[in-house]
Amino acid sequence: MKQTWRWFGPKDLVSTEDVAQAGAEGIVSALHHVPTGAVWTPEEIAQRQAEIAHMTDGSPSGLDWAVVESLPVSEDIKKQQGAWREHIANYKTSLRNLAGAGIEVICYNFMPVLDWTRTDLAWRLKSGASCMRFDLVDFATFDLHILARPGAAEDYDEALRDAAARRFAAMDDPAREALAGNVVFGLPGAAERFSLEDVRAHLAEYAALSEDSLRSHLIDFLSEVAPVAQELGLRLCCHPDDPPFPLLGLPRIMSTEAQYAQVMQAVDIPANGITLCSGSLGARPDNDLPGMMQRLGDRVHFLHLRNVKRESTEIRGSFYEAEHLGGDTDMVALVEAVLVEEARRRKAGRADWSIPFRPDHGQDILDDLGRRTQPGYPSIGRLKGLAELRGIIAALSPRVSA
Repeated sequence: MKQTWRWFGPKDLVSTEDVAQAGAEGIVSALHHVPTGAVWTPEEIAQRQAEIAHMTDGSPSGLDWAVVESLPVSEDIKKQQGAWREHIANYKTSLRNLAGAGIEVICYNFMPVLDWTRTDLAWRLKSGASCMRFDLVDFATFDLHILARPGAAEDYDEALRDAAARRFAAMDDPAREALAGNVVFGLPGAAERFSLEDVRAHLAEYAALSEDSLRSHLIDFLSEVAPVAQELGLRLCCHPDDPPFPLLGLPRIMSTEAQYAQVMQAVDIPANGITLCSGSLGARPDNDLPGMMQRLGDRVHFLHLRNVKRESTEIRGSFYEAEHLGGDTDMVALVEAVLVEEARRRKAGRADWSIPFRPDHGQDILDDLGRRTQPGYPSIGRLKGLAELRGIIAALSPRVSA
């Protein structure tokens, strides 16, 4: 299991020195400044590789660009509208340029409109630490009363509508603005930021798109790009929906094991693979993460290891980002399943036997609390998570390899 670390480039308040001192072996990054749909040029890729390879004083960092996260898929591709064919052509060119730079693993997602969604980016825990949280009442408050989405009331039962109305009435204008900002925050470091009007416009364009149609568009996209990736020796890996249930009336197509299996079978080549995110998938109580690794592990090319604590037993419910070993996913069982898969790959002679992982979404603890890094990506909280995961790996590896 190759230990990696997400880094947002030179503007990231967590430096390459911090990453090296944490003991990570590689960097997960992207060209966040390049507009979605545009080509990633060899020059831009080389620039990011050089930034990763050096510390701020110019000395070698010992790190490499191990995983791209993300090479984003445009909304036009997802909707098959506008410049979607041009964007697919550009995606293929970007894949060729990444392969030319020696980068093999490319993570992406197919979530419509918004990337991951939270209602609080710094929710205070009893310990004094803070974490990200998804509160279903807050989200309904945003959907019903701030965004005022047409038809939103049909997505919530009477009790939830009443709770949202009470919460909205108790909020002042700054609180309402803060909630809206949290929900549309999306991917940290991304080139684009959505306003409420942007969200409304995208939702209107998605109104006629069903789950089956969106899945068909994903399969069409993969039918074009996955053979190119296969030819180039690349591994594409789709990140799950986060959270893994419908929001804003939008379809969700990568939220369960069955949905993943369907897409893997539709484009059945090794380059078409999975980013197994234990936090995203773990927010849904009917997802069995160790079992998913056992059954789909052959196509898992990248791992996000984090944990969430669910606050209900419902498919759609509130949750918060827990400590890496403190949530509802059995992280020990999941890591063991990963190590078993790696042992199977080594025995089969696969060059990709070592699956890269990163400690995802750490809690803000200690000095993190005053550094104001990207939400979910503090230095000390992730270091704690990496240390815990490293301990599990060290303890299980001799038993699995015996």
